Amino acid sequence: MHDDDLLAKAKAWLAEDPDPDTREELAALLETPDLPELTARFSGTLQFGTAGLRGELGAGPQRMNRAVVIRAAAGLAAYLKKNGVPHGTQDDAGLVVIGYDARHKSADFARDTAAVMTGAGLRAAVLPRPLPTPVLAFAIRHLGAVAGVEVTASHNPPRDNGYKVYLGDGSQIVPPADAEIAAEIDAIAALADVPRPDSGWEILDDSVLDAYLARTDAVLAPGSPRTARTVYTAMHGVGKDTLLAAFARAGFPTPVLVPAQAEPDPDFPTVAFPNPEEPGAMDLAFATAREADPDLIIANDPDADRCAAAVRDGGEWRMLRGDEVGALLAAHLVRRGTTGTFAESIVSSSLLGRIAESAGLGYEETLTGFKWIARVEGLRYGYEEALGYCVDPEGVRDKDGITAALLLTELASGLKSEGRTLLDLLDDLAVEHGLHATDQLSVRVEDLSVIADAMRRLREHPPVRLAGLTVTAAEDLTRGTDRLPPTDGLRYVMDGARVIVRPSGTEPKLKCYLEAVVPVGSRDDLRSARERAAGLLAALKRDVSEAAGL
Repeated sequence: MHDDDLLAKAKAWLAEDPDPDTREELAALLETPDLPELTARFSGTLQFGTAGLRGELGAGPQRMNRAVVIRAAAGLAAYLKKNGVPHGTQDDAGLVVIGYDARHKSADFARDTAAVMTGAGLRAAVLPRPLPTPVLAFAIRHLGAVAGVEVTASHNPPRDNGYKVYLGDGSQIVPPADAEIAAEIDAIAALADVPRPDSGWEILDDSVLDAYLARTDAVLAPGSPRTARTVYTAMHGVGKDTLLAAFARAGFPTPVLVPAQAEPDPDFPTVAFPNPEEPGAMDLAFATAREADPDLIIANDPDADRCAAAVRDGGEWRMLRGDEVGALLAAHLVRRGTTGTFAESIVSSSLLGRIAESAGLGYEETLTGFKWIARVEGLRYGYEEALGYCVDPEGVRDKDGITAALLLTELASGLKSEGRTLLDLLDDLAVEHGLHATDQLSVRVEDLSVIADAMRRLREHPPVRLAGLTVTAAEDLTRGTDRLPPTDGLRYVMDGARVIVRPSGTEPKLKCYLEAVVPVGSRDDLRSARERAAGLLAALKRDVSEAAGL
């Protein structure tokens, strides 16, 4: 873009920016002018996709800000009206319910969305305060809304925010709705064309939250043991009050909080990344557990749609992998006599399929993301390895870190009453179905071309052997399969191992998902099986990294 065009574009944006904070920021960039920074902000637009919007806060079309959110809301409203949603002044106008987390600007973005929906002739209702994302997902179905919006960047860094869109079934959008909404966003010429009244929407009271908490009763078995003691961290997010209320309602012992991380704080001061999977994020929880000596550590991510767990392993505490928690919850539901279909994303452990098959239950594999898992017909339980679990699809058709925590604590309580632990149950599953060990190679980049180059290299020169094993099937998932729509990913299958490589949909990362499956004859073989699996995973990580040029 020519410098004069760039400056003209930035000045035009400044003239209509409704936020004094980003106006001040952009005016300072124009004063110098800071051409590299202006280019970064104005060399395109933040793309609306199946994850909605997510990006760094700041002025300009490549950042998350009020102007971008107003356009997104207007595009969503136009899409809903074009698809037959009642609108105007009538009482039966379509309802859009809006939730938000405690990040910087989240409340502003929620208010702007409500104003745009109201101005478009739709009804808007905003949750009463920052609440977990699953409460919003529940509220859509509970209130009979035609759509829902959650303002959140989940577990992204503090400088980010995002905009997640659900339709009336309570599931996140999938193609072609994302492209159709994006086209409506692109059609908006000027913010002045978007009516935004100062009032006219509803601020919901706590009755929606109360209904969500009442629904959590359906997660637990009547009369089940409720004795497991937990340490809990909200990771500076919005999960604490809802989780404590759910645990009290269920009759579990009150969780011991990690004090420094208990209250919402958009700066996430104690963690480099507010994601329980990131190195160091659980250190304070481990320190609290060493003092409190609980049976289990539970963690939510900042918007509480994910649930992490840690257990005592010998003298130390260790995080359970998402695949381990996924298998444990599945085994617990099977033991309770659950019927229906189990589903997971393709990057999650194949152990779930073995558990479902052994129990005579339906099983489906989907693309990554709960927007796909939630749409599986007859779904009873779904999970993905990135700490997401849907344990009550009739209540919340999305991942839910609150109800997952309840179900896992019920399982830990039942095992405790038998003198056993979650690790004992994992051993049982390994003996019955083989040891399914998983790991991930995740490469965060500053330059997105690194990811594109790695994917191109793997497509042009697909590996024929990984970890000393012959690749028996190499699939380019952009072509789709008989069971899966196209996606940007590669899958390599070997006898006893599997690798999937894909760019992250929400962060600047290339992710490689590794699985090794080792037969186990008896509990006496577990140690050697774990050593064999660890060696395979290490070799897979090395060989995939080399093949991708990372």
